[in-house]
Amino acid sequence: MSEHGWSPSGPDGRGRAAAEEPGDTVWRLRSRGCWQEAAELLRPVAEHDPVAALARAELLIEQCLFTAAHWTQAEQALRLAEALAEGTEQRAAAACARGFLAYLASVLGPRDRLDEAQAALGRTSALLPPDAPGRPLLDFRRGLVAENLLRDRSAAWIAYRRAHEGAGERGDELLRSYTWRHLAALALARGDHGNAREGFDASLRLREQLGFTVGVAPALAALAEVSEPAEAARLRAEAARLVHALGGVPVWLARQLGRAPGPPPDGRIAREPRGTIS
Repeated sequence: MSEHGWSPSGPDGRGRAAAEEPGDTVWRLRSRGCWQEAAELLRPVAEHDPVAALARAELLIEQCLFTAAHWTQAEQALRLAEALAEGTEQRAAAACARGFLAYLASVLGPRDRLDEAQAALGRTSALLPPDAPGRPLLDFRRGLVAENLLRDRSAAWIAYRRAHEGAGERGDELLRSYTWRHLAALALARGDHGNAREGFDASLRLREQLGFTVGVAPALAALAEVSEPAEAARLRAEAARLVHALGGVPVWLARQLGRAPGPPPDGRIAREPRGTIS
C-alpha cells in the first residue's frame, strides 16, 4: 500500500520507480491530476474486485486533497471498497483510507471529523501486525492527524520517522517524498534550516524522479521556504506556473500563490495551509 494507495507499479503498493512501469496508464493519469479519468478506468473492475475498489477510492480521496472538492464521490467509492473488503489486510486498508478521508474533511472539507479519523486509524492499527506492509502509510496518516489536527508535533515527528523508515525498507519512494517533506517542515518549525532544506530538496527530487507531476509544485513551494530570496522567488514562480498548467491544483497552494479566488463551492479551506496538509 503506497501513499494514497496507488504506487507507480500498481495497486500492490511495492513502490518501484515509475520508469519500471511506463505503461501504467492509471499512474500516468493520477500523476498529472487526472483523477476522474483514472478512476473511470478502474470502475468496471472495482465493482467486484476489492483491490481495484480500494485503489479507486484512494484515487478519489487524493482528488479531495488536491481540489478540496468531490467529497461525495470519494465517500461512495470508499463505501464500496469497505463493502468488498475481504480479510484482515483489506479491511485494514479500507479503514486507513477512511481515516485519511475523515482527516482531509477536517482540514479542507465540509466539517470536522477528527473523532472519525482517530477511530478509523486506531482500527487500522488494531488490525495490522507490526511488520505489515500497510504500517508505513498508517504511521504517516497518524502523523498528519497529530500535526494538523491535534497540534502535537512530538507525536507527529515520531509517526513520520516510523513511516519514513518503513517506506525506505519497502522501497516506497512516493511515500518517502511525503515523509521527507513533513520531517523537513517540523525541522523548520524548530529552527533547523539545514535539515529542513535537506528534506525539502529530497522530497522534490523524488517527485521529479517518479514523475509525480501534480506533487511537484507543493515541493517547490516548500523548498522556497528555506531558500535565499532570489532562489525562493524563482521556485515560487515555477510552482505557480505548474499550478496554472494543471488547472489550479492544489487549490490550497493556488490560493497561497495568488492563483485561485477561493475554495470550491462544495468544500471549505478552514485555515491557510502552509504546504504540509499531506
